[in-house]
Amino acid sequence: MGGHDVKTGEMIVLADGEAIAQYMAKWLTEQALAKKDGPFVLALSGGSTPKRLYQILASEEYAGRFPWANTQFFFGDERFVPADDPASNYNMVETEMLEHVPVPIGNIHRMPTSGDPAAAAAQYQAELQKVYGADTLQPGRPLFDVVMLGLGDNGHTASLFPRQPVLQERKLWVSTCVPDDAPHTRLTLTYPAIHSSRHVVFMLAGAAKKEAFAKVRAGDPAEPASHITTEGELIWLLDKAAAGQ
Repeated sequence: MGGHDVKTGEMIVLADGEAIAQYMAKWLTEQALAKKDGPFVLALSGGSTPKRLYQILASEEYAGRFPWANTQFFFGDERFVPADDPASNYNMVETEMLEHVPVPIGNIHRMPTSGDPAAAAAQYQAELQKVYGADTLQPGRPLFDVVMLGLGDNGHTASLFPRQPVLQERKLWVSTCVPDDAPHTRLTLTYPAIHSSRHVVFMLAGAAKKEAFAKVRAGDPAEPASHITTEGELIWLLDKAAAGQ
């Protein structure tokens, strides 16, 4: 795998958010079914386009076909709120998908969101290390099969927010972030953890994403998402409005 970044990744432009969610459901199912040499390890994201994706995966068309038992579900980031809080990514994913499909409870890895945030981040990293089977990331042996990402107006992705120390983290796989322009302390995957992936997929819909996408696609160093890399393939799934078409 040669590896890619935000400038070299493939761009797939579709009509709208619904088309992105439908495309991703099909593609993700194909990727998961093709994984034969171990579990399919997925990092989920929050947001409105992923929400629709989760509804589709829970629908009759996919629920009986997706390899739930062979998939390990992790989260790219999480707000430090209770699991039943409306702001919780886990709460959204559980409500829209997980509680409707035959996924073993042990395959769902919710980010811990109580107690000390740094301890919670360390606990989640230990859970990732257990599934990975090693304490350090090894080139050519990706941690994730797919990392799903979105993009904020301020250039953040996962909970890698502008001006925060987490952007300099190069050792930890999971860290904390306290944004100065958004509510809630958060846990997030770090750049090294996201890099250790077969596929990174950004899903963007709507004209509101156009400006941030243009900056990140150009590699503007001020945008946190510009520094996302992967050992494998990076894919931009965009609708026409986000792509500026």
